[in-house]
Amino acid sequence: MTDRRLGVTVTHRRYVPYAHAHYAGDLVDGAYALGLFGDVATEVCIRTDGDEGLFASYSDVQFKAPMRAGDVLEVVATVTRVGTRSRTIDFEARVVCRGRPDRGASAAEVLDPPIVAVTATGTVVVPVAV
Repeated sequence: MTDRRLGVTVTHRRYVPYAHAHYAGDLVDGAYALGLFGDVATEVCIRTDGDEGLFASYSDVQFKAPMRAGDVLEVVATVTRVGTRSRTIDFEARVVCRGRPDRGASAAEVLDPPIVAVTATGTVVVPVAV
């Protein structure tokens, strides 16, 4: 019998404001994606277990491409393992839109295909079901 929580997927989208750029070229630090992973993991826990849960650990984080101010990020979380109190979740942050300052101060474009910027695997814990 397969657990109904296995395979649950939640997606968030977020515009990256220029106030979050810390480096030359309007680069955003990788921790920005980790914060978004925490947000989407919270919704996963609410949907699967009726509780916000707690983020326990990351077993893998890969920074694959830059994230920049002006990007629109799509953050996806998918439950890949269900234990008694723990859940393993795979995360992916994709750049789906990107600013194009070379075309004008407010120019931007939709990226097709999106750029995978960060991937991770994490573990959350939830209270024992009553």
